[in-house]
Amino acid sequence: MGISEDPDGANAVTREGGLTWRVVAGWLVGITAALAVTGVALGRETGLAPFLVFLPTLIAGRGTVRQTAVASVWTVLVIIGSLIRRPLPSAAATASVIIFALALDGLSVVQAVRRVRQEKEISRLRSAAAALQRHILRPFPLATAELVVHGLYEPVEEDSMVGGDVYEAMPTPYGSRVLIADVQGKGLPAISAAFAVLNSFREAALAEPTLTAVVDALENSVLRHNSFVAQTGEEQRFVTALILDIGSETTAQAINCGHIPPYLLSEQGTGQIHLGEASLPLGLASLSPEPRTVTPFNFPTDSTLLLCTDGITETRDPSGAFYPLEERLSRWEHLPPAEIAPTVHHDLEQYAHSKLADDVALLVLHRKPALPDTPSIS
Repeated sequence: MGISEDPDGANAVTREGGLTWRVVAGWLVGITAALAVTGVALGRETGLAPFLVFLPTLIAGRGTVRQTAVASVWTVLVIIGSLIRRPLPSAAATASVIIFALALDGLSVVQAVRRVRQEKEISRLRSAAAALQRHILRPFPLATAELVVHGLYEPVEEDSMVGGDVYEAMPTPYGSRVLIADVQGKGLPAISAAFAVLNSFREAALAEPTLTAVVDALENSVLRHNSFVAQTGEEQRFVTALILDIGSETTAQAINCGHIPPYLLSEQGTGQIHLGEASLPLGLASLSPEPRTVTPFNFPTDSTLLLCTDGITETRDPSGAFYPLEERLSRWEHLPPAEIAPTVHHDLEQYAHSKLADDVALLVLHRKPALPDTPSIS
């Protein structure tokens, strides 16, 4: 996050990446003292002027407008005091140094004002985008005849880092159908593509009798979206997606369009489900002569599937190692389904030292236990 500041700069609040007043004071006093001691030692006290005058410019890059203004006033006063103590050979030279300091420090304040305004606008846009995502994506838990779906979605609200992760789980005449998708790229254009896929899925899942027909509808929606944005000069996108069809039988169906395969948590063990070679992401089907095919897999009753985006699997610790999701899941296979998503998220933040660089989307699909046979009444 950047720096938030009210219009008059009276209530500056530094956030992550900003400067505290203690840091600013340390810079001002420390650098001034270091230059003063050096100047006395060399017998050139006025020599600090050309060095100290650039300090407000450095603070303007990360500090608030008020911090930059204070640094500017401090710098000018110190330079004037130094010139009074040890004047330059001519009044013109003295005036030139003071004018240069005033001009450069004034530009530093203007730079800080512009930067803060830009950061406020970026913050407003990314917060609006994240709020829109949360509004369009249905809150957990979701429920169908076959499933109870828990999960979480945490967008990263940093400048252009707002991503395009979407999910859906819905009852249809053909069983429960589930989508999790991740749009290539970041920013508002990625969100636009994600919503196109989500809306298409909600329509096709209800209307199309086969999973391949649902995926064909998603492919067409991405192509239409790319055709439209190409007219405006925006970058065309592709979308990785995993689409599931889960009916009353324990055998479920999946089409994997370049996405992370699901993980199964059951009494028989925990691990990633092998779905074979993934198809190309949505929007790229024309690059392959092979049509997308359905892969069946076993999803027993009272077991759990975990679906996620690469915001989880590509999270790194400070050493650069990827988050070992499959290894960690074996510890949590006996947790209630409602506790799995928050447990994974908490562990992920600890692993990355709270420095998540991508959106985190996680679905926990628990297949409802089989209902006992109802005895007939004679």
